[in-house]
Amino acid sequence: MRKLGFFAVMLVVLAASLLPAQSHAEQSKRLGPWEVHYNAFNSTLLRPEMAQQYGLERSATLATLNIAVLAADVAGKPAQQVTVEGYAMNPLSMQQPLDFQEVVEGDAVYYLAQTSFTNLETLRFFITVTKDGQSQELRFSQEFWRN
Repeated sequence: MRKLGFFAVMLVVLAASLLPAQSHAEQSKRLGPWEVHYNAFNSTLLRPEMAQQYGLERSATLATLNIAVLAADVAGKPAQQVTVEGYAMNPLSMQQPLDFQEVVEGDAVYYLAQTSFTNLETLRFFITVTKDGQSQELRFSQEFWRN
């Protein structure tokens, strides 16, 4: 049943990408030995039962981040268990720490966090992925709207 949750999260992300100017589809970046998949979307796009299952809050002013790390040079690209830390920065350079929770569902491993925003605010994300003493930093920006 937990495996269904991962696919439900990805379905929400896909649906969110179809909404005009409301959110962005999943993106990925090659960082050293990893392919890091990431997305951020308004938490109101989560179904109430999904939010409850993962201990996430639904709010018009909360963004949800989803990070998954895959081995970049391995056939089949297995999910990697890593340490994920970071913060979001608003346009006034105020930092909000991100508290990532690891979710393991079968072979899938991903990391979820939430952060607040104001309407039409662009947040910059600074996320560090670490495993076996090696660290890489993911940086991206995204604008959020209240739903």
